[in-house]
Amino acid sequence: MTGDGDAEDGIVGSDDVRFGVEVTPEHPLEDLVGFAETAEASGFDAVFASSHYNNRDPFVALSRMAGATERVRLGPGVVNPYETHPVTQASRVATLAEASAGRGMYGLGAGDRSTLANLGVDQDRPLRRVLESFKVAQDLFDGERVEHDGTFVADGARLNYEPPGEVPVFVGAQGPHMTRMAAKHADGVLYNGSHPRDVAWAADRVAEGREERPEAYGDVSFLAYASVSVAEDETAAREAARIPVAFIVGGAPPPVLDRHGIDQDRAVSVGDAVSAGEFGDAGAAVTDAMLDAFCIAGTPATVADRFDAILDHADGIVAAAPLGPDVEAAIELSAEALDRAR
Repeated sequence: MTGDGDAEDGIVGSDDVRFGVEVTPEHPLEDLVGFAETAEASGFDAVFASSHYNNRDPFVALSRMAGATERVRLGPGVVNPYETHPVTQASRVATLAEASAGRGMYGLGAGDRSTLANLGVDQDRPLRRVLESFKVAQDLFDGERVEHDGTFVADGARLNYEPPGEVPVFVGAQGPHMTRMAAKHADGVLYNGSHPRDVAWAADRVAEGREERPEAYGDVSFLAYASVSVAEDETAAREAARIPVAFIVGGAPPPVLDRHGIDQDRAVSVGDAVSAGEFGDAGAAVTDAMLDAFCIAGTPATVADRFDAILDHADGIVAAAPLGPDVEAAIELSAEALDRAR
């Protein structure tokens, strides 16, 4: 797979982010840097680092990745506007943009319900909080002083520096309202879905948001943020996906569970195990139906077929955690699968 970076400077433009990978900072920093280098060499456009309090700090990891790469876009995938004040978070993103010489991205979402519960965080008015957070961030990136009184307060806040280049905002979404809002206001939609049935449903919500989108914003990218586990051995690929799928199941809204015929009580028990930190039990409770609904798991040929079906509806794909039993090999195999799909 070859990247579609800007011909002049080699950096991928925000409009060209179609294929990316997500790495999880459960791995040592040195490994994360190696994953980013492999993703760039494999032709991916972007590398996202997931954000959970129990893993390493994504911004530290992304800063290290910035020093080891030259072309790929880099950003959190995704941070939430509850654990950190949105103005402080905007400054972290702007610092990443500076550290990466203009390759920073802002991946923002409502947060993972199961892990936020550990912190006593109430996801109050998530759609409004996300929207206000990135609108304020965009003003800060433009050098403006912000007065804001909504789901949070910013009283004359501003940054003492401006990030280089453009910082695109990608909103993580799964429900209908967040997906529509992201398509209307953000630069990109990171739809949390791995099954063509879900992505097709999301494509309709994106179309609704695009109809209301101000012309001045330009177009919005619709990316399937799909959990992927790929290996030459299909059984190994599926086993590696169990715990990441447990996190997805724990945060999946009832309509999504119903779409795949998954028992809501069983899903709640999986989410409770995740919140309790009993990840082994959570993974063991994941059923084959859950794996099929919430992950693309199998050999490169199997994964390519699913990618192909998803690309009937989405502009691109972010291959998200776990990627596979061997992450570095899985990044290369994911690139191979995308080549087959396209």
